[in-house]
Amino acid sequence: MRLRTVTKELRRIVGDEAVRDGPSELLAYSYDGTFQQAMPLAVAMVRATEQVSAILRLASEEGIPVVARGTSTGLAGGSIPPNGAIVLNLARMRAIRGVHVEDGVVEVEAGVITGDLHAAVERVGFFYPPDPASLRQCTIGGNLACNAGGPRCLKYGVTRDYVRGIVVVLADGTVVRAGGRTLKSSTGYALPHLFVGSEGTLGIITEATLRLIPLPRGRASALAFFASLDDAAHTVTSVLAEGQRPSTMELMDRLTLNLVEDLVQAGYPRDAEATLLIEADGPDARTARDGLAVMAEAARRTGATEVRVATSASEADELWRARRSISAALGRVAPTKLGEDVVVPRSRIPEMVRAVGRIASEHRLRIPLFGHAGDGNLHPNILFDPERDGEMMQVQEAAIAIFEEATRLGGALSGEHGVGTLKRAFLERNLGVPAVDTMRKVKDALDPEGIMNPGKVFPDREETGWKSFLDMLPTLSGSTPG
Repeated sequence: MRLRTVTKELRRIVGDEAVRDGPSELLAYSYDGTFQQAMPLAVAMVRATEQVSAILRLASEEGIPVVARGTSTGLAGGSIPPNGAIVLNLARMRAIRGVHVEDGVVEVEAGVITGDLHAAVERVGFFYPPDPASLRQCTIGGNLACNAGGPRCLKYGVTRDYVRGIVVVLADGTVVRAGGRTLKSSTGYALPHLFVGSEGTLGIITEATLRLIPLPRGRASALAFFASLDDAAHTVTSVLAEGQRPSTMELMDRLTLNLVEDLVQAGYPRDAEATLLIEADGPDARTARDGLAVMAEAARRTGATEVRVATSASEADELWRARRSISAALGRVAPTKLGEDVVVPRSRIPEMVRAVGRIASEHRLRIPLFGHAGDGNLHPNILFDPERDGEMMQVQEAAIAIFEEATRLGGALSGEHGVGTLKRAFLERNLGVPAVDTMRKVKDALDPEGIMNPGKVFPDREETGWKSFLDMLPTLSGSTPG
């Protein structure tokens, strides 16, 4: 089907003003939060599940690839459109259909901004815990597609843990409603959990019913500095072993803290090898303070050289400034970064951090590392300049070494960003061929024509081992494929 015919059909479905097909318009939909880029065929700004269904029927009949998109804050290339694809922009589907107090759920459309959902449910005394760093920009649909997490995962879990039901549109346009407002169900397969985390490769989630919990009324924060990584890791295990349940335990290595200090000049000790941001919450302020006091004492007992405990909300905000300033701090020292997202068992965190430091030295790169110490989810960020001779090869080899080390330590390639394009070549090495083959069978059953976000998650059939990454990244470093 020619471009003119495709866009005519899209306009019939969503209206003239909701289709984008001009060169400059398509350019705006060609990238995400990574450094990749590819031009779509056309963009449709959908407002309803029925429109998504009609477009997928069209795409299925014509064999046109489709990728769903919200605000494209993703860090794994999951919403990069394959060349010649239709982009379905769900950002206009932003209705919060209702907060059902008696059932403890909220019904939302996929385009709702995560931070807006937080504010809406907190106004009526409820709490939706998943809190990705981009919560003021990212959408619930993207969170569902990647099973997003955030600093509060340690205590509260990830997006999947809050999904009661979904509305999902399959490749042929079939609309499936799975789950709902009930507290539990043992009726058939748990279909919502199949689609959450599938990165749009099985279907497009347009609506969701999400579980809510009572809003914690008290919060207390502390920032602890350590002379060794092992002491910081011991604090994490000690706090959890004592039965404490911190809402957050965020780790920053020495390089990250120093880059942040260069920006905010808050008087952080530059010789600290590791820093833990610890937060406790509870039904009231006293419960949160008491819990934090126990955690702060555990930090001192296990080697913290200094513990700064906030005594007011403004002081707590000041302690959080270090964590919130990381992205801006990294942006000051390099034009581009490859933000990674590996997970290792908590007991292996010191080994992983030391390995990243060694990899950085071997490849002559700066790789600040931070992340969620309580659940072992670490974010090594490889800083680089793609225009500098030979640096892309160093970045590629460093990334491979990081993935190999995480796998060796019994970890996973992603804790919250997803696989996308950047990690697909490593899937079989990390999960094993039988597991990936089983996933392929599900994909083939639900998307036999392969139109749903092709090129994501699964390695090409001819890709084997880690080496394929070396051939993939150079084509993604800011270029626009034809």
